Amino acid sequence: MPAYPEILQTVLDTTEPRRLAEFYRQLLGYSYRDGDAPPAEDQSDDADWLVLVDANGGRRLAFQCVDELPPTTWPSSEVPMQLHIDVTVADVAELEFHRDRALGMGAKLVLDRREDPDEPLYVLADPSGHPFCIFVA
Repeated sequence: MPAYPEILQTVLDTTEPRRLAEFYRQLLGYSYRDGDAPPAEDQSDDADWLVLVDANGGRRLAFQCVDELPPTTWPSSEVPMQLHIDVTVADVAELEFHRDRALGMGAKLVLDRREDPDEPLYVLADPSGHPFCIFVA
């Protein structure tokens, strides 16, 4: 029997691949795959596909350029979420810290559940409108 397929990376559609890749690079501490780093300031950046890797070089997130991307209306189902990213932190202090970092990088707050005694969390939307959750594990 052949081995099961393995997930290589999660791909996010965006109208601005570099902007969204930079958001997640800074938020998660990832690096660009070889050849995907931003070009020199005097060169244009027409990248339509970018990949971020972890410290071991493993692919984690990719960003694909699309012409149009209607933002989700979650929690309303008018425009479904379809996918979101969960990231965890150790405690409420880190939760607050990373919420503030994300907001400073262009995220928008969608849901505030920091007072939830079982699972304090924030749902935010990245600069392209994709929801992601930061919660205490």
